[in-house]
Amino acid sequence: MSSITVERRAELIQQYATKAGDTGSPEVQVALLSERISSLTEHLKTHPKDFHSRRGLLVLVGQRRGLLDYLKRKNQGRYASLIERLGLRR
Repeated sequence: MSSITVERRAELIQQYATKAGDTGSPEVQVALLSERISSLTEHLKTHPKDFHSRRGLLVLVGQRRGLLDYLKRKNQGRYASLIERLGLRR
């Protein structure tokens, strides 16, 4: 179980950035969280009794949910396009 590689992180930031130099928009944050969530999910498939990582996963899911709720409140269109691009079910 490892964190996101620097290259993958830069790739995600570039892909979801709303403007040049953007690293903090909800879109970028949600994309990075989604990447970490998917890697943790894979880790938990092979290590089902790793409860410390499971708690970390739940924290990440909660953070992503909060950011998505914020984006939905502020800008429905950006929210819808982000959900579509990430393939999240909502």
